[in-house]
Amino acid sequence: MAVAQGSSDVTTLLSREPACTPADGESGAIAPELLVRIHEVMLRSRCLEERLIFMNKQGDGFFWVGGPGEEALNASLGLLVHKGQGPDFDYLHLHYRSTATLLAMGADPMDALRQMKNTATDPYSAGRNFVNHYSVRRWNVVPVSSPIEVQFAMAPGTATANKRAGGRGITIVQGGDAGTAEGDFATCLLWCSRPGHELPCLMIIANNAWGISTLTADQHAEKPIADRCKAFGIKSAVIDGNDAEIAYRELCRAMDYVRTERRPFLLEARVSRLYGHSSASGANHVPDERDCLSLFEDKLEQRQVLTRSAMTDLRAQITQQLLELSKRVRDEPQPRGADIWKHVYADRDRLHEPSPSPSARAGTDLAGTNGTSH
Repeated sequence: MAVAQGSSDVTTLLSREPACTPADGESGAIAPELLVRIHEVMLRSRCLEERLIFMNKQGDGFFWVGGPGEEALNASLGLLVHKGQGPDFDYLHLHYRSTATLLAMGADPMDALRQMKNTATDPYSAGRNFVNHYSVRRWNVVPVSSPIEVQFAMAPGTATANKRAGGRGITIVQGGDAGTAEGDFATCLLWCSRPGHELPCLMIIANNAWGISTLTADQHAEKPIADRCKAFGIKSAVIDGNDAEIAYRELCRAMDYVRTERRPFLLEARVSRLYGHSSASGANHVPDERDCLSLFEDKLEQRQVLTRSAMTDLRAQITQQLLELSKRVRDEPQPRGADIWKHVYADRDRLHEPSPSPSARAGTDLAGTNGTSH
């Protein structure tokens, strides 16, 4: 999102949020144009993840972890985020299965291919991190961490900034069901719910019923995980995250509640894990899992929103585009050994330096060479 010039334009921009009015009349149906947009993001994300898996198996990457099976939830989230930089906008503490969220926000798919190949041109980490570990300063996307659920301990900090700013920006933190066994999750529940100091934080649990190889049913006595909110007085909902319409509508409701009431909310979404945990477990397709994309495409065809041939043609087009991009990435430079100490320590005092103007912030992404954060 480009920041407009002039104080009045900036003020208008800061108050602008994605429209969160999905229902047509009393039926709760989502407008066909929006359904088509959600489908396009879901399909592009699925094709990208499949290309990343191919790259990994072909030796063009060391490791893959991603979100096939979570596209219905994550595409909707990305379309609803109030994106920008600073506490007037939404902060995102995501996990490594949030590909569709970044694409919906406008990320370039080629950047994910660059991170898979660990090229120096990778804008998220300059070739230093695993694929799908995003970091986008201009959109308040906090760097994704491989250690699970640490993002839940960080979220109260940005939620406090949102609250102090006095606007409608919120903090969104997302993780998996297994990670809720970590103390960081309890920390987030506690700090976001202190009486008189409640924080505008939306907590999303993408429950795919697995840890790496441990069933949720063997680990969690509570059914559902959202029940843990009761002790903290936090409102919650459990939804079918494999249904794109449900995911969009319930995210709308949850985000509107957090924006308006300035209080926390937990949304537990039941999703699938279509290619296992990661390349460490083979990254092979799991046919027994529900496929949110296939379910959505069946619905779109039945309602005559899109034809099967149109969806098939779009898949082929996106797949070919990603193939061509992956070939280009192979020729991009790898990080130099001499750069090993770059982006380890800040090159200036960000805490005490003057804050840049909104127009200056619009032209920046991540700090430092190649856009990496310090």
